[in-house]
Amino acid sequence: MTSAKSSQSMKPATAAKKLGIYLPAAPQEFQDNPVTREQFSELQSNPPQWLEELRRNGPHPRPEVARKLNVSISGLARGGVTEPLTTAEITELLQNPPQWLVAERASFAAVRAEELRLRDEAKKEEAKKAQ
Repeated sequence: MTSAKSSQSMKPATAAKKLGIYLPAAPQEFQDNPVTREQFSELQSNPPQWLEELRRNGPHPRPEVARKLNVSISGLARGGVTEPLTTAEITELLQNPPQWLVAERASFAAVRAEELRLRDEAKKEEAKKAQ
């Protein structure tokens, strides 16, 4: 007795996260139905108009807002940004950065520089051990 192989699917929230979109802004049909791997691949390779529009103009989820502002998600919270932002709102913040954004960007840059330094040191140590 063989069973038909069913296609794997993911919850709409998982698909939205992988697509980098804010789920409540997606069409109701997308929010209500599981997404198969085939549908997900199609969305990635040939995005429909609604997906292109969401990616272009938002609203964007916090990880995407943080990436565009070059800060951490925690930095957004410290700055009081708890709601999704549109591309226009992000652009406004970048053009006229409030003090919290300037401080968070500097902090984020320092953390990334330290991580790079540590990674480079680890590579040097590894190279020494390999000799």
